[in-house]
Amino acid sequence: MKSAACSDPEGRPTVFDRLPKLSGERWIAVGRLDLNTSGLILFTTDGELASRLMHPSHEIEREYAVRVMGNVTEQKVKNLFEGVELEDGPARFTDIVDSGGAGINRWFHVCIMEGRNREVRRLWESQELTVSRLKRVRFANVIIPDHLRMGQWEELDKDTIDTLAANVDLTPAPLPTVRKQARTTSTGLKGPRGRTAPQKKGKKRPSPHKKAAPHKRNRFS
Repeated sequence: MKSAACSDPEGRPTVFDRLPKLSGERWIAVGRLDLNTSGLILFTTDGELASRLMHPSHEIEREYAVRVMGNVTEQKVKNLFEGVELEDGPARFTDIVDSGGAGINRWFHVCIMEGRNREVRRLWESQELTVSRLKRVRFANVIIPDHLRMGQWEELDKDTIDTLAANVDLTPAPLPTVRKQARTTSTGLKGPRGRTAPQKKGKKRPSPHKKAAPHKRNRFS
């Protein structure tokens, strides 16, 4: 259950099947993950918030942990950082951190500012390298917790939601209460204006005054 589609043509379950039930509102996925990508997905009932978070003009950073097969040279990394031409226009990683590995398999943490289809995979493929595993670990100031496993969701606290809204020039507002339901593979989110998020009490989120930097340690589940 990695896709953010509301329904699957083959009848497979989606993340929407396990989100808390709403009355008079609907969940909107902030971006999506393809079937071969795992990790963090945010959800909101606020269409304006979702639209702004996904729009490239706001330059919201997405961070991925990626396992790459092939000979990753310094020149190839430099190319990916400086930018390459893809079929739908130029693209680049804004940050690339070597996270270790052995042989032809190496882990990296990379950041992009857009959410184009298969963009991370296509960037590596432009250098004749293959992505064998891909996981989104951060979206803006929201980091997927170490304890969160596939099939689980977590509610965002108000400070985190307020920071998300401020990142895209929206004014935060008080949060109502949403009844908690079953777990899902993603982090649930309802936006700042009359919105609440499915979240358990847990780790303190990053400071809203700082952008989270790429994480050099492996955080793979």
